[in-house]
Amino acid sequence: MGIWMSGLLCYGAGMSDAARKVPAVMDVAEFLAWDAPPGNRWQLVDGEPQAMAPASRTHGVIQAELARLIGNHLAEKSPECSVITNAGTIPRIRADTNFRIPDLAVTCSDYQVEEYHVSEPVLMVEILSPANQTETWTNVWAYTTIPSVREVLILHSVRVRAELLQRDPQGNWPERALVIEDGALELESIDFRVPLAALYCRTRLARGVPGRGAV
Repeated sequence: MGIWMSGLLCYGAGMSDAARKVPAVMDVAEFLAWDAPPGNRWQLVDGEPQAMAPASRTHGVIQAELARLIGNHLAEKSPECSVITNAGTIPRIRADTNFRIPDLAVTCSDYQVEEYHVSEPVLMVEILSPANQTETWTNVWAYTTIPSVREVLILHSVRVRAELLQRDPQGNWPERALVIEDGALELESIDFRVPLAALYCRTRLARGVPGRGAV
């Protein structure tokens, strides 16, 4: 494989500037074999390689804290499931030209052969920053095309706020996300409940002394 993958993100290594030029159009197979220019994370959106904006410290702390809490919960309650950071994901629509990178994904599927995209994710998480709002919401609606996905969580990084999309028993998605700004965050797809403030307790947005554990 022409690229090496770190956390399912693509980085160029040891290639000339000419070899690192960004192609105008690619399919998923070409994207996974591409030696990307260094210094950025990349995803494939409708055949176009797109560099992803650097994450802020708050973004990274929220991502790490939620991954830790979900990981501990799954280890105790659902050891067959895994939480994956920066997980490669292929939407159902235009699957040959899209390789999206959510901040977190949870899957309960097993795998025997190495894979670079998550099979049958049930939960997708994006962390919203001012610089990536359009990109993030484009990804969110792409995730809803994946049949196995039951919930998509969007966490804000400039204030304590979550937006949650949940698929109903008939397989339909709501027109608007449920907004959560206080109290508990409940993720039915993995039977997980945590005070929303706990996800922000190690950031500059922390208020008071919030609870830190999942319940």
